[in-house]
This record gives sequence, structure tokens and C-alpha cells, in this order.
Amino acid sequence: MQFLLGLRRRGISDPAVLRAMDEVPREHFVESSLMDKAYADQALPIACGQTISQPYVVAFMTEQLGVQANHRVLEVGTGSGYQAAILSRLAREVISVERYRTLAQAAQQRLAALGYDNVEVRSGDGLAGVAERAPYARIMVTAAAEIIPEALLQELAKDGVMVLPLGPHAGPQQLVKLTKGEQGIKQEDLIGVRFVPLLPGKAREL
Repeated sequence: MQFLLGLRRRGISDPAVLRAMDEVPREHFVESSLMDKAYADQALPIACGQTISQPYVVAFMTEQLGVQANHRVLEVGTGSGYQAAILSRLAREVISVERYRTLAQAAQQRLAALGYDNVEVRSGDGLAGVAERAPYARIMVTAAAEIIPEALLQELAKDGVMVLPLGPHAGPQQLVKLTKGEQGIKQEDLIGVRFVPLLPGKAREL
């Protein structure tokens, strides 16, 4: 209850997003040594030098994405699988791509064990997306890109929405919302954030 109250106090108001945040057991997605911090509003380290985002950022990005029940969603940067699990409660189908094979395999097993059977996790280059399953009504990127990835824009459906952090790894980053319309791409700046960098290619190790 305190978990949801904290999100509401920070402005999260979409009932479907709050329900998803309530339903998904975050403790299954954090390292066992950090279990006591599972519901703290902070990012936590996971394997391969990556992180699980703080709950508020997960909820905020999800709310801004505006996922509907008939949507196919692409997530770039699976990590622990927590964000994919949240999206799975809202979307028809979630395709999630992760450059670290270790993380991708662990996330797929974790999601399957928890019954989130509308999520498909792939190991691959997130900057390239997953073209064969495009177009996507919604795209969420959970690592910071220095420029908007062109391949992901191509995979975004007409009237689609993409939410991603933009900015250098060592400098200020901004969460932005992109909407693809008849007149091109509309960009809305949201909040300042701090994410791990979105790296090209698929990791050779890990």
C-alpha cells in the first residue's frame, strides 16, 4: 500500500498503470542481496553492470507511453525483465530485446515462471530493434541514446509513441516522448533522468 501511495504522491494517476505496478512482484526482479530494497524508490544494480530502474521512473515512463490492450510494444533493454512485466499487464504483446545474453535468458525464464506469457525476450542489438515484428504501436527504450535511433523510428507505427532517455552517458539526460504523425515526429521533453548508455551491437560475452 505504501508503495502505491508513494507513486500517487509523485503524480502517477493512471489506474491501469498503478494496478500493473501493484500486481507485478518487484522482489522477483532484484538481486537476492538487495531484497530488502525491492520496493524502495531507487535504481538497483543487476548483473552485467546494468540496473533495474526506480519504481517511479518505471511507472512514469509507462504512463507516458499510453499503452492500450490491443498494442504490440517493443522494449529496448530488457534488463531484469521488470519493465517488460509491467508492460505485459497493459499490452497485447511485448517484444523485448537485450544485448546481454545472460540477462535475456534470465529474464525470459523469470517472466515465464511468473506466468507473463505475452512477453518474448530476444538477445540482440537494441539499436536495430526487431524489424520482423514491426510496426509497433509503442516503443520504450530503457537505456540512454545520444541521438534518436533511426531504426526504431522506422519500426514505430503511424500515430505510434516512443519514450526514451536522450543524452550522453556522462552528461545530462532528458526523458523524451516522440509521437509519429503525418507531419513527422513530434518531440516532448519530460523529466531529467539518469540511465545506463544504449550501446550498439550484441555483447560478445555475458
